[in-house]
Amino acid sequence: MHTTILATFFEISPASVSMCGAGILLLLVALWAAKSDIARASGLDKIVALSNLCFAVPLAVFGAEHLSSARFIMLGVPSYVPWPLFWAYFIGFALLAASLSIATKIQVGWSGLLFGIMMVLFVAMLHFPRALASPGERIPWTIVIRELSFAGGGWILAGSAMRGPGGSRLITVGRVLIAIAAIFFGAEHFLHPAGCPGVPLEKLTPAWIPGRLLIGYLTGAILLVAGVSILLAKKTRIAATYLGTWILLLVLFIYVPILIAQISDPSAAAQVEGINYFADTLLFGGAILALASATPRA
Repeated sequence: MHTTILATFFEISPASVSMCGAGILLLLVALWAAKSDIARASGLDKIVALSNLCFAVPLAVFGAEHLSSARFIMLGVPSYVPWPLFWAYFIGFALLAASLSIATKIQVGWSGLLFGIMMVLFVAMLHFPRALASPGERIPWTIVIRELSFAGGGWILAGSAMRGPGGSRLITVGRVLIAIAAIFFGAEHFLHPAGCPGVPLEKLTPAWIPGRLLIGYLTGAILLVAGVSILLAKKTRIAATYLGTWILLLVLFIYVPILIAQISDPSAAAQVEGINYFADTLLFGGAILALASATPRA
């Protein structure tokens, strides 16, 4: 009821209010949990200290989306999977639980591991079959790579919380997945520089953002250089720190204005799209910063 009243007052859809509310709440929790790490860090390491925050906030946003739009999201569940509405709600609660775990750094070994497994299952059951059905289209393949990079970020967080060779293997797998995503996305930016930077999907950078083509090409170059460095495990921490910082700057100066513009749109679909693009890019940045945090200083 309160969500509906707020949505009516601000002309924002209930789903958008739920997503933004969950994200803001987790932002406050994650800031409180990270305050000591931020205070101890210096220079760009203060950005690296935000890795859990950047990863947890989008999970809360997506979890709230699943709970508030479950009957729509259930339509994407494969037909051979029973109880689609149950799974829409289950994943929503699972994402919220994982976001709280990662934000507070409690049981991250389990939450990061299980989140990564869930992403791989999404790829295997949903996104990879769609990409195979239309092999000449770039967007389905971009989504496959994006989801795998998210899985990699979850496994890096889990590996960092574990001891022994198992944790190191998870970090290595995550590093490779993030490197592949960075190289793939970098190439996409040179082919489609007008697209929104970071995770290159269908949306174009609005014309009112100055230097959008320059931003696209520059983002592509940074992704390619950092991706190759990360893949070869050469100066991984430096490359991941600079790339993660650049993605975070894109979130602040590109995606926040887009989010504000689309929240002002009366269309609920436009509002949710703006929130999703913001959260997707922040999650990608969080995965990269998690790699920087998990990599020892040279």
